[in-house]
Amino acid sequence: MAEHRAMQRAALLDAARSLLSQGGTDALTFPALAERTGLARSSVYEYFRSRAAVVEELCSVDFPQWAADIEAAMQQAAGPEEKVAAYVRRQLELVGDQRHRAVVAISASELDAGAREKIRAAHGGLIAMIVEALGDLGHTQPRLAAMLLQGMVDAAVRRIELGAAEDPTEITDAAVGMALRGVVG
Repeated sequence: MAEHRAMQRAALLDAARSLLSQGGTDALTFPALAERTGLARSSVYEYFRSRAAVVEELCSVDFPQWAADIEAAMQQAAGPEEKVAAYVRRQLELVGDQRHRAVVAISASELDAGAREKIRAAHGGLIAMIVEALGDLGHTQPRLAAMLLQGMVDAAVRRIELGAAEDPTEITDAAVGMALRGVVG
């Protein structure tokens, strides 16, 4: 019974990711979740009391996996410059992933305080990952540099997601270049 419930919960989360990545938070409704999973709408309420609860669960499940993926890429890098490049590159490689699209949709939406706090904490975790490498590169304010770097990554993510004129590889290479050399080129 517990295994069946866990499978249904996972199916609901997969359906939520799919809805979010295709239509943003407006698409994430209990009738749509019920339709995607074949559950009765009343059954969806047995798992989640609200849309915000679905969003919070997605944040607590997907953000740690996403962060672990980025951290793993950084751990394979040799020195601080390579770590910065891996940090930027891996985030931009994840753009097409459904989990990432769902997270972006969630981040762009009106959220309750609990979900916003989870997103803030997850972003803080991402930034914390890169602070040491930036300090090793000689930044006197590595936390500030990390926050600015993440802002640039977020802008590159949006550019890729918009289907910009440039190929995603070009955007990624430009972002890595800016991260390592600034706007000097």
